[in-house]
Parts: sequence; C-alpha cells; structure tokens
Amino acid sequence: MATNNTSFAEVEKLLQEIGHKIEELVEKGAEMSGEAKVEVEKKVKDLKKDKASIEREFAKRKKEFEENYRSRKESISPMLEKSKEHFLAGIKELTDVIKTLIRNN
Repeated sequence: MATNNTSFAEVEKLLQEIGHKIEELVEKGAEMSGEAKVEVEKKVKDLKKDKASIEREFAKRKKEFEENYRSRKESISPMLEKSKEHFLAGIKELTDVIKTLIRNN
C-alpha cells in the first residue's frame, strides 16, 4: 500500500500545482483589459470547474481503492497468519536439520 500512498500523494500534489497555476492565471487576467480579460476569466472558470471535477473523481477512486484494500486485507490476513505458522515451522525444522548435521560432522 506504500506505493499506492505515494501515488496518491503525487496526484494530490499535482492537483495542488494545478490550483496554483489557476490562481496565477486569475492574477494575470486581472491585469488584462477588454476582450482578453473576458476570455481569460472564462477559461479560468472552465479550468476551476474541470479541476473540481477531477478532485471529486480522484477522491472517489481513492476511497474505492482503500475500501477494496481493507476488505481484501481482512480476507487474506487469516491465510497469511496460517502461512506464517507453516513458514516458521519449516524454519525450525531446517534449523534442527542443520544442528544435527553439524553435530554429526
């Protein structure tokens, strides 16, 4: 999940950068006049709408991923614990075999 948390953090950072760029456009648009100002304001409005839509979709997908991860983790955890027990028993057997070999040599 660490990799996915990193991926989520990268997307969130990208969304923040987009927000900063939009704010820069707002500032530049305020300096303009006439038809150019109207056009920039329209573009900024569209960008803000698109950004909000992307943020909602991202939040939805992130929530779905986290719920899916939790449910799978809950169903897999008992099997992992059982595998862990078998693995530790195998390690104990190997250790005993190695000790026996060392004693016999």
